[in-house]
Amino acid sequence: MSDYIIRATAADSQIRAFAATTRDLVEYARSAHNTSPVATAALGRLLTAGAMMGAMQKGEDDLLTLQIRSGGPIGGITVTADAAGNVKGYVNNPDVMLPPNEKGKLDVAGAVGVGILNVIRDMGLKEPYVGQTALQTSEIAEDLTYYFATSEQVPSSVGLGVLMNRDNTVRRAGGFIIQLMPFTSDEIITKLEEKLSGMTSVTALLDAEMGPEEILESLLGEFGLEITDTLPTRFFCNCSKARIEKVIASIGRKDLEEMIEDGKDIEVNCHFCNKNYTFSVEELKAILKRK
Repeated sequence: MSDYIIRATAADSQIRAFAATTRDLVEYARSAHNTSPVATAALGRLLTAGAMMGAMQKGEDDLLTLQIRSGGPIGGITVTADAAGNVKGYVNNPDVMLPPNEKGKLDVAGAVGVGILNVIRDMGLKEPYVGQTALQTSEIAEDLTYYFATSEQVPSSVGLGVLMNRDNTVRRAGGFIIQLMPFTSDEIITKLEEKLSGMTSVTALLDAEMGPEEILESLLGEFGLEITDTLPTRFFCNCSKARIEKVIASIGRKDLEEMIEDGKDIEVNCHFCNKNYTFSVEELKAILKRK
């Protein structure tokens, strides 16, 4: 198993935690979208978070969408994940280039800019649940920490990181989400806050080649960490020519007739995986006939 997520508890189930290694799926996204280093880091962080948050869902058909709408040069990020560890996503501007920030790191906050975070949970009900918060730092991990506290009333700590090679491929990617249960004692809360405040950065943990188990052990080992489950995760897009055909069939008859009159093939791009699907004039005529 290359990329995977672990679920865990600690302090007699007063703490629940998730951690993931996501190097391969982030590298797949980088290759598919040809993202710049800073765009790779931003997308990789949100993909990692999406994979872990998707694993929190209870229903097999539940879908989670994380959407950042912002005014920075990256233009926004969208990630969708299911409960089985499948995740996909894209950035609006994959070519964004910025100088390093004051710490000499990739300037994710500068690329994202001021904006909002939408968390959409589709659980098969009439309307999906939508939570929205303003971005606090635009570093993504801190913004999700704020979201959990304000929109879901779950005190949480989110850590996300992406490390790049000199050739701009992904070397390491991963992260964690630690959450307090409603019945967590004040003593445990205080001890955990002290532990997390002394933590080095997630990228430092990844650079030390620590996997999900080692990361959670370093943070929660003294609380009696118990790993309860392991789930593979991957970049997976369920687009297909048949699904795209349904989208084309849903547009207005007049628009479809105009496409046919142009006498040229059309090409439809999937935003999530960047695959292109070509439809000939004859295929368009067949779609119109069925319509």
